[in-house]
Amino acid sequence: MREVYFDNAATTRVRDEVIEAMVKAMSLDYGNPSSRHKKGMDAELLVREAREQIAKTLKVKPKEIFFTSGGTESDNMALIGAAMARNRRGKHIISCNVEHAAIYKTLEYLEQQGFEISIIPVDSKGHVDLDKLRAEIRPDTILVSMMYVNNEIGAIEPVEKIGALIKEINPNCYFHTDAIQAYGKLTIRPAKEHIDILSMSSHKIHGPKGAGFIYINEKVQLNPIIFGGGQQMDMRSGTENVPGIVGTGLAAKLYYEHHDEQIEKIVAVKDRLIDRLEQMDKVTVNSERGLLSAPQIVSASFEGVRAEVLLHALEDKGIYVSSGSACSSNHPAISGTLKAIGVKNELLDSTLRFSFGIYNNIEEADYCADCIEELLPVLRRYTRH
Repeated sequence: MREVYFDNAATTRVRDEVIEAMVKAMSLDYGNPSSRHKKGMDAELLVREAREQIAKTLKVKPKEIFFTSGGTESDNMALIGAAMARNRRGKHIISCNVEHAAIYKTLEYLEQQGFEISIIPVDSKGHVDLDKLRAEIRPDTILVSMMYVNNEIGAIEPVEKIGALIKEINPNCYFHTDAIQAYGKLTIRPAKEHIDILSMSSHKIHGPKGAGFIYINEKVQLNPIIFGGGQQMDMRSGTENVPGIVGTGLAAKLYYEHHDEQIEKIVAVKDRLIDRLEQMDKVTVNSERGLLSAPQIVSASFEGVRAEVLLHALEDKGIYVSSGSACSSNHPAISGTLKAIGVKNELLDSTLRFSFGIYNNIEEADYCADCIEELLPVLRRYTRH
């Protein structure tokens, strides 16, 4: 049976080159980077090379890159670290109502610790209301955290405008962005966009799971949340995951070396699927075409069909998609993002996410659309009213 993997926003297939590099790091360069002998120094060189590869993609300094276990740790480190470092200046933090669970759950924790959290709404396209953000920024606001790309509908936030607005009103306020769905897909320049802290996860860019990084501007004060042997300049203790770091660095390098051609190919798949979906009866596309939203994500609502039913029907045809954020699969609930952008109540449980990577093509988009056209009338016939 044909297999079509359209769940790349959940995770991606690791590149062959990345696998090879990681195997070498595990089988040959297996020393501890903190050891002072040759094996340790060889491993340390690999970590340094990965740090330089990533820094080059962002046009930042290598010393501003710290390796983590992935996006969730990076988000926790950003929010808790900044809050604890700045709590004498103030206890006010701002975010928005379409953030990933790694952000809003951490904000809930900080609220329990006595911090005041303000949540900014988004419009029908998923974009932050800048006027409401302006009204919320205060002298005691210590951190603003806004995602770069929404993981469910692909909305691209006006990050540069957000950063400029923050610095105009309160230059001492830090700006963090969860760039987990943006990194690799968009050109990101922290200096130009006034980003102080940025989170990334390797397995979204055809790198390994359990690896990622956090960018911290050298002028930013952040308290560590993991303590131990003082690795990574005391910012993130623990023996470095050298194979994961090697894989992350190489995946980043390869994505940005061939960025334009890869994104062009992914957008072509996205737009073909949107074209086909928009021709179908009672189907609403919640994502914008081309680069008006993230190149790799399409959200669509199918009236009269439960998302989970359609998901498994597509799975039977070898097509893998998502009914929302993979990270919330253990605690299924109606998407807060879909509610925030005003999706009709009857469509909240009828929405799927299709997400693409470098291994997808237009033929797969057509096959997926053909299967949906075939399935919808059958599934709607058996829907309970």
